[in-house]
Amino acid sequence: MEYPLLTADWLRIAAHKYPDRDAYVHGNRRGTYQWLDRCADGFAATLMNSGVKPGDVLALLLPSSIKFAVCYLGALRVGAITSAINLRLGPYEQLSILRRTQPVVSVVDDGVEIPAEISINTIFRLSDLKEAFGAPPPKNFPDLKPTHPTCIVWTSGTTGDPKGAVYNHQTQEAISRNIGELTRPGDRRLVVLPFAHVGYMTRMWDELANATTIVLGAEPWSPKETLRIIRDESITMATGVPTQWQLLLEHPDLEKTEFSNVRVAGIGAAAISPDLIGRLRGSLGCPFITRYTSTEAGVTTSTHTSDPDEVITNTVGKPAPEVDLLIIDESGSESPPGEVGEVICRSPAMMLGYWKDPELTGSVIDSRGWLHTGDLGYIRDDGNLVLVGRKKEMYIRGGYNVYPVEIEAILTEHPAINRVAVIGVDDPVLGEIGVACLVIAAGAKISLAEVQQWCTDRLADYKAPDRIMVLDELPLTPMLKIDKKNLAAHYQIDKETKP
Repeated sequence: MEYPLLTADWLRIAAHKYPDRDAYVHGNRRGTYQWLDRCADGFAATLMNSGVKPGDVLALLLPSSIKFAVCYLGALRVGAITSAINLRLGPYEQLSILRRTQPVVSVVDDGVEIPAEISINTIFRLSDLKEAFGAPPPKNFPDLKPTHPTCIVWTSGTTGDPKGAVYNHQTQEAISRNIGELTRPGDRRLVVLPFAHVGYMTRMWDELANATTIVLGAEPWSPKETLRIIRDESITMATGVPTQWQLLLEHPDLEKTEFSNVRVAGIGAAAISPDLIGRLRGSLGCPFITRYTSTEAGVTTSTHTSDPDEVITNTVGKPAPEVDLLIIDESGSESPPGEVGEVICRSPAMMLGYWKDPELTGSVIDSRGWLHTGDLGYIRDDGNLVLVGRKKEMYIRGGYNVYPVEIEAILTEHPAINRVAVIGVDDPVLGEIGVACLVIAAGAKISLAEVQQWCTDRLADYKAPDRIMVLDELPLTPMLKIDKKNLAAHYQIDKETKP
């Protein structure tokens, strides 16, 4: 009788085929596939000896590290569900997650304390892991199925309590089938996002099946160290947000960095200027793609390396092979090409639902299995998806709908503007107005009148921002997205303190 492969089975296969290949690289620390396999067995045995059973929750409160990976893999082998908690979340958010998951076991960083009200049977600290990883492997592992949950991935919590998206072995396999050009056997992948992010937690199947080498970026992120890693570790695939790529281009070490090994680079999560794409391709000499996904969707759309700059700059590409995607209006009817509506998608790669919250799950996944993303966009005649913003971020200025992403895309083209985020704020006359939050290029100056003229030359006049706020840097969420809630609060304080 043949048994279906599960996520951690690919680790056993990779350890047999490529025992001496680096599985993980973190600074001067390295772990081969053979070592990783042995340590995962040891931690699996430690969990079983601690009474952990399939379906129990393992809470990881660790920074991204090789030890984090071993704990996740050991949990996969015994059927424990890993709930990875980003250490950048606040105490209230972390407590909320612990209350809802009721973990049986946790692994915590040495500086982290579990609140007394949370009852956890076993708590491991980093200093305990050497012994835990070295335990003799179990004689028998639990009998698990592909439908068994593997992880809970938490949203960043910027609009309320974090929400936990649940994935299983089948969804992780589907993600691997639909990633496209971002994965190839034997890749050396630079990871700069926290391991608690959906981009790591749900890609374990893909990384093991392709025997990928994961190279961790610096924490905190540094352009100098990132360039060193790309050069010294022969990185073949790297992803980042536009801000990170912009800072790499501005760093003096760029000229000393060889990019010939990089077969593809991914960029996304914010508006991208055509100038940035052109400079990246010219300076780095490697293909770039843009992608669109979410904590709940797993995989959605992507451009391709063969696409022209215009497509990569202005769209997020076409749906992955197994992804159905529609744009719907307020009534739920499908919108024609070119008309803005909500993006909904359906695929075997999306989450099963939110952790133990059927009501919340039902609010985003309808009876036909469509995930309502809350993102607004439209499909062009060529089939590529254009995002214009979140439903919650759209504001109504004098009766007209305004989509911040559309304005951000225009402003990123201005030579004096390095980074930008547009928010809507209350106004007693127009209902809401737009505020452009700007990071200005070194040595540059810009006025509100210039910003407005730049926009009205390219967009409808009502879309031009009514205010500007110049900042040294844009605040980020724990998942490295621009924190617009923080910007709105900053604007309110700034407005109240000015005479």
